[in-house]
Amino acid sequence: MTKSTKHWLVWGQYLAVAAAYAAFYRVAFQLSVSHWELTVGFRLCCLLLVPMRFWPALAVGEFLPVMENALAWVHKFGPVWVLAAGVPQIVVCMAAMKPLRRWGTVRAPDGSIRMGYVIVATLLCALLSALRDTASLWVALTYMPAEAAPWGSIGVGFSAYLLGGFLGGLTLAPVVLAVQDRMAPEPTFRMFWHSPLFRDVCVWLVPVLVVLTIQANSAEMPGTLQLLRLGMILPMLSLAWRYGWHGAAIAGSAASLAMALTSDTMRDPALIYCQAALALAFSAALLLGGLPKPAAQPALQEG
Repeated sequence: MTKSTKHWLVWGQYLAVAAAYAAFYRVAFQLSVSHWELTVGFRLCCLLLVPMRFWPALAVGEFLPVMENALAWVHKFGPVWVLAAGVPQIVVCMAAMKPLRRWGTVRAPDGSIRMGYVIVATLLCALLSALRDTASLWVALTYMPAEAAPWGSIGVGFSAYLLGGFLGGLTLAPVVLAVQDRMAPEPTFRMFWHSPLFRDVCVWLVPVLVVLTIQANSAEMPGTLQLLRLGMILPMLSLAWRYGWHGAAIAGSAASLAMALTSDTMRDPALIYCQAALALAFSAALLLGGLPKPAAQPALQEG
């Protein structure tokens, strides 16, 4: 292979990574809301798993859809907002993830997942993404007339962005790592058919969450709606008890999706309270499920 061929092959890899990231980012963006941002989860997965030499391609891949969306609203919020909203969040997150990646890896030397590392990375990405979103929101509000600018929404917006980013990160990153772990011994989808975890997910987790979601969407009393939402946390705890952090990751991701489907209101305070409870329980289940199991003690011999 000539030097010129190698050169074009490297650039081809960068272009492929940028194009793939831009395509998946668009899908995650369309599925996200302010209090449930799957884009943070997708961004976190890439920053945890993609080699750092491809990070410039990731930045380009996010810049294209972000700038396209910003330019579509230039007539309403002005060019200054376009500059603020056009900054790719992944670039901001790299400022924290690069030293974190240099300090350690998501996997321990024995191949196990450092769940504390994942939670810290999720919190950092959620915090930096929320700061960037809040900055662009502040610029947008300053461009609006004083009587129309809801200044009180700055603090509410930051809280919603932070919670949405953290829950969005928990929704995607742990489940990706869990599937990666499960497929490591046999990298084919055949192993799922023989997995007790996969069977429990199909037989009772998904039906239970579907029933709770339908009941929540048809509930007439706010108290009943909140109880149904909080009830979605119980299946996650059950699978976490049985399968450790793998069960928590898959069930928590499903519960997060089901809870998000119970409201179509932007920044619904009632939903945000339930999502905060889910995020707390989700984090605890992942951390406790990721603790190393104690070694079995040898039986004491009599005599």
